[in-house]
Amino acid sequence: MHKRFLVALVTLSIGLASALPPAPASAQSPPYRGTWGTNGSGDGQFNNPGGVAVDAAGNIYVTDVGNYRIQKFTSVGAYVTQWGSYGSGNGQFNEPWGVAVDGSGNVYVADTFNHRIQKFSSSGAYLTQWGTAGVGEGQFDSPFGVAVDGSSGIYVTDRNNHRVQKFGSLPMPTKSTSWGRIKALYR
Repeated sequence: MHKRFLVALVTLSIGLASALPPAPASAQSPPYRGTWGTNGSGDGQFNNPGGVAVDAAGNIYVTDVGNYRIQKFTSVGAYVTQWGSYGSGNGQFNEPWGVAVDGSGNVYVADTFNHRIQKFSSSGAYLTQWGTAGVGEGQFDSPFGVAVDGSSGIYVTDRNNHRVQKFGSLPMPTKSTSWGRIKALYR
């Protein structure tokens, strides 16, 4: 009985697969352009690269999570500079995961286990930060991703608070809204 069921299931699967139209050209993989980096802590090396962002000039910013730094590269992957180290001071990180660049070239980093967002110039000069550990407005529990829009809106995925928070204009963002919900933190 089971063999007939399996044969019927396989026949049905083959019939359905052959009835599907071919994938459109847009569903194909984009052309491969290259790679850079190796494992390590030197210039252009990575220990768990996390986020990547590109500025208007084509410069590429990569969060090097395990080395607690941000690295900047040209559009073809040539090393330019880096900044950051382990810690909780200005310009230091405890697992920087997300990175975004605004229209002015400012770089925003989700400093995950310091529960904050830090803002830098395109050359890595520390500008400001916001956020503390918590569940309230403007507080974070492991912010993971960050993005900016064309209107100076800054979006932060507040991972362990199970929400996204949106912040307003600069230089010091003001919280404007959030959505999602906070799950129970106690068991």
